[in-house]
Amino acid sequence: MEGDSSRSDAKELSVEITKISLQPLGLSDIDDFMVWATDEKVTRFCTWEPYTSKEEGLNFIKDKVIPHPWFKVICLEKKPIGAISVAANSGSDICRGDLGYVLGSKYWGKGIATQAVKLVTKNIFVEWPHLERLEALVDVENVGSQRVLEKAGFKKEAVLRKYFLLKGKTRDMVMFSLLSTDPQT
Repeated sequence: MEGDSSRSDAKELSVEITKISLQPLGLSDIDDFMVWATDEKVTRFCTWEPYTSKEEGLNFIKDKVIPHPWFKVICLEKKPIGAISVAANSGSDICRGDLGYVLGSKYWGKGIATQAVKLVTKNIFVEWPHLERLEALVDVENVGSQRVLEKAGFKKEAVLRKYFLLKGKTRDMVMFSLLSTDPQT
């Protein structure tokens, strides 16, 4: 029976992954946004603390998300379950973009974040032709996120010791990159 169950789970998982899409985040998505934005497990490695009020979430969407050049929600069957963004650099760094993503904890380990990252990498170099490099910095303890990037074709470049101040502590970070010339997975 266990074999049958695991085959069923794998089949369900592949169906879910085909239903992943990226959409703009709007004010009407606030209730879905608050599910992951208030979860301490989700925000552990984020630069922000869990949100404590809907007003705080709405202000974030109005002030940061809507004007952001490339910010999307990760949707499963059109329901927002996380977010993904690419931050553009300027000046002499215009050839680089920074990737960030977050996913509701109940969706971890299902391949959804990997699929979302692949959707971004499939399009971002076309949408932003000046971009030659997409980077992602990941806390050394965030092994799940490191696996997401590796499965999406990113290369691990280095561990940057005491590189980032996160929630009052200096953290070691892992630098990942994907070049526009790298094979897309």
